[in-house]
Amino acid sequence: MKLKFHPPLDAGFTPAVLFNRDYVAAAKKSARAVPLVIGLERENKLVSRYETIVLPDTDAETLLYVERLVKFLLWAWGGWKLHIGGPKVIGEFIRKTYSPRGARKFDCEMMTTAYGKKFQVIVTMAEKVPAAKEAQIAAGGHLKGCRIGFDLGASDYKVSAVKDGEAVFTEEMPWDPKIQSDPAYHYHHVASALHRAAAHLPRVDAIGGSSAGIIVDNEIRVASLLRAVPKKLYPVAARIFKRLQKEWNVPVVVMNDGDVTALAGALSLGSKGMLGIALGSSEAAGFMDQQGRILGWLNELAFAPVDYQPGAALDEWAGDIGTGALYFSQQAVNKLLPAAKIKLPEKMGLPERLKEVQALMAKGDARAAKIYETIGIYLGYTLPYYAEFYDFRQVLILGRVTTGKGGDIVIEKANAVLKAEFPEVAAKIELKVPDEKSRRVGQAVAAASLPSLKK
Repeated sequence: MKLKFHPPLDAGFTPAVLFNRDYVAAAKKSARAVPLVIGLERENKLVSRYETIVLPDTDAETLLYVERLVKFLLWAWGGWKLHIGGPKVIGEFIRKTYSPRGARKFDCEMMTTAYGKKFQVIVTMAEKVPAAKEAQIAAGGHLKGCRIGFDLGASDYKVSAVKDGEAVFTEEMPWDPKIQSDPAYHYHHVASALHRAAAHLPRVDAIGGSSAGIIVDNEIRVASLLRAVPKKLYPVAARIFKRLQKEWNVPVVVMNDGDVTALAGALSLGSKGMLGIALGSSEAAGFMDQQGRILGWLNELAFAPVDYQPGAALDEWAGDIGTGALYFSQQAVNKLLPAAKIKLPEKMGLPERLKEVQALMAKGDARAAKIYETIGIYLGYTLPYYAEFYDFRQVLILGRVTTGKGGDIVIEKANAVLKAEFPEVAAKIELKVPDEKSRRVGQAVAAASLPSLKK
């Protein structure tokens, strides 16, 4: 595998897209190659399906290809039942790996929690994997009236008061929810922000929200924001948005922050076929198809692998390496500090560390520039991988990591990689970055457009 661009601070970077393309190309040359079909079943018998080919072996490359592919699809699409159709020996490997005692125990537990059903792996033949059946949900774009939008991240939350599509008030406040065990902490921060925004409107007609995590029916099913909340109190924290809806007595709609990123892109650019990626406390992603529909996929690309090098950084929560959050977020900046030879106090939090790097970047520090160059090269090699699973024409890049001169370097490097390594992808997609203010609060404004008003 030869890269035309090498991340200056991560020499071992092994892009998933190049590894997978090399594997499939080699398999196609073999007379022994057989079909492999992966199906993921979600709520209401919705099914997403992916077809490829493999060699019917248990060599290291085949197992790595299949396991990483399954992992990616699981977090991109979601599902409580995994159908693996193809060679039985490969299927059994996946069943063992994705089990309560397997290496992917975390993933199984998260899917069980998200969908309310025990996670299952069905080993079968390729032709017996269920046909695809996707949801097609129109979401957002309601601009009339007096609205409040909020966006909850791991290190800050944002709120906007919006009147007929124009933001009349925006606020960004720090918080640290992931260490807070009392649901009241989460509730009071959101509730007080809504009241501060409401003070700038003659009335409140609707409230829309964007939050990290898996959101189903206005409930937080899985979220790192609530990781410190005890299990017995979790239902209280999970239903905060429903409590707010009852108190305000207006339509309230809350969606995953990634999907709101895609919606923000569609609204700001006036186009569809949108992949939105927010580089914030973690990586948030969302997708709107070319008909302007949300498909109900998880789009939790923070957990999806993008780097196959054996020594890739570890996500301690998920217990896996090479996943998106460590490449496209504040965590990525922190990961690269030692290689950049930038020393910061051990007790300094990730948001503060990012601010220090941004301050260095503003002064023209070459060490800080290399951090952004590295992230830009990561992005340039990862977008073509995303394009193999998402049919998009526009990519909207948001989030705190894109603020300032460093964000410009990220986009510049990503475009350079695309044009040199993946001209066929570069010809059909375009990277978009909103203005500086929209980079930071655009999701809160877009979230305000989620609810339709009562007739």
